[in-house]
Amino acid sequence: MSGFGMSEEIRTLRESVRRFIDEEVIPVEDRMLEPGAEDVMRKLMDSAKQRGLWALGHPEEIGGGGLPFLDYVYVNEIIGRSEAAMVALGTHTLQDSLMLHRYGTEEQKQRWLEPLVAGEIFPAVGLTEPEVAGSDPTLMQTKAVLDGDEWVIDGHKWFTSWAHRAAFVTVFAKTDPDAPPHQQFSAILVPTDAPGYTLERVIPTMGDQHSNHAEIRFEGVRVPADSLLGERGGGFKIAQVRLGPGRIYHCMRWLGQAERAFELMCEWANQRYTHGSLLGEKGEIQRYIAESAAEIQASRLMTLDAARALDSGDEARVEISLIKFFGARMLHNVIDRAIQVHGAAGVTGDLPLEKMYRYARYARLYDGPDEVHRMVVARRLLKDPHRNAPWS
Repeated sequence: MSGFGMSEEIRTLRESVRRFIDEEVIPVEDRMLEPGAEDVMRKLMDSAKQRGLWALGHPEEIGGGGLPFLDYVYVNEIIGRSEAAMVALGTHTLQDSLMLHRYGTEEQKQRWLEPLVAGEIFPAVGLTEPEVAGSDPTLMQTKAVLDGDEWVIDGHKWFTSWAHRAAFVTVFAKTDPDAPPHQQFSAILVPTDAPGYTLERVIPTMGDQHSNHAEIRFEGVRVPADSLLGERGGGFKIAQVRLGPGRIYHCMRWLGQAERAFELMCEWANQRYTHGSLLGEKGEIQRYIAESAAEIQASRLMTLDAARALDSGDEARVEISLIKFFGARMLHNVIDRAIQVHGAAGVTGDLPLEKMYRYARYARLYDGPDEVHRMVVARRLLKDPHRNAPWS
């Protein structure tokens, strides 16, 4: 597929990333992230480093590949072919690394950032809480009270990705309850070996007993006052700076998943013979192929447009919300059609489609549910359709 403004250098890099994923990651993707498979994971990480493919989007000054934002967006499309590729290529630490790089103190960077970029430790972020609606972060109940030169943290988080492997968690906690709602919360770095920190469980999700989402609890956890990331009361600002590019990365990775499902669908349709002809010769299957191609390309162009807008300094609120709910629907539709074309084989563990389908359902929830993103788009367009429309 075409890429507007994509250089030959990035095209070549994308091909290198694809070969690595198809040849090394996909053959072991089903077991790479399971407990006890750390040796498989480390072997792939080492291979990515040897190939010069490690941490491509991290700035050079912190040990990364230094790709500009838009170039890295293009690479994420290929990384999306396999969930395991995020870890194999070191991209799973990008947002946390950028936040430490931008807001961390020198001591925090030395303790956490260097091993993070090197892939020696995992990060986690504590935002969502089981007791309140995750779509409204102003409702968070986890609190941190300054007691002398220490923060004392009490609270309960879940869907804290990678917490079961993490060396530290960036916890968003209420530190200033009397401030305006969006200035009440701060981000605090908490080591996972701190007394009072408990990993309650890894949450089984959608038939996946080895998920990456954990439930954690803080009971009188004490950390030094200088564990604050950024300014006191600046938690929402940090979260928004983190989430904007992250949503674009997600949407590009969804394209990689959809493109992989599309390829599997076409391959099967070209070889499966039934009722007198190949599946690919039947009108209904051809409709699946054509509609999937149209939805993938539409989502792709919308995502690249949002990425360019964000890269130019625009908040791109409308553009990002549009691709968040449109891309999630596209992902589901394409994988669903691929399963239908494969028939019974599509729902077996012999093919990646059934797992891709389960993970695609998450896309309508994380980083803001579809309903919230549609609301953001509608409100802004109703307020000023001429100025706020992405084509304006």
